[in-house]
Amino acid sequence: MQSVNTHLAPAAIGPYSQGILMNNTLFISGQLGIDPRTGDMPMSFEAQANLVFNHLKAILDAASMGFAHVVKVTVYLDDMNHFSTLNEIYTRNFSAPFPAREVVEVSRLPKDAMIEISVIAMK
Repeated sequence: MQSVNTHLAPAAIGPYSQGILMNNTLFISGQLGIDPRTGDMPMSFEAQANLVFNHLKAILDAASMGFAHVVKVTVYLDDMNHFSTLNEIYTRNFSAPFPAREVVEVSRLPKDAMIEISVIAMK
């Protein structure tokens, strides 16, 4: 088991790794739309979502992987009304065949984020 971390994604805000690589499978912890340089979170859903995908890409890159290696995506939204915007941003980052996915609306996310995404990727 190997920890995967990058300064291009926000540091963990709790006792966890950005990612764990085990037997060619990468488990990326839930990523929030936090600017890793400032620690700030933009107010718009689209800006937060774009940052989340930037963080996922950076962690995948740190493990010598890319979005094509992702097999499972879990998305948490604070409001299901963001679903169509999520899909627009999602298809800019993933292409067919798309990974398996679920999208769940939750009552609250850490730091009052609007979106959190975790992924599983395989080499």
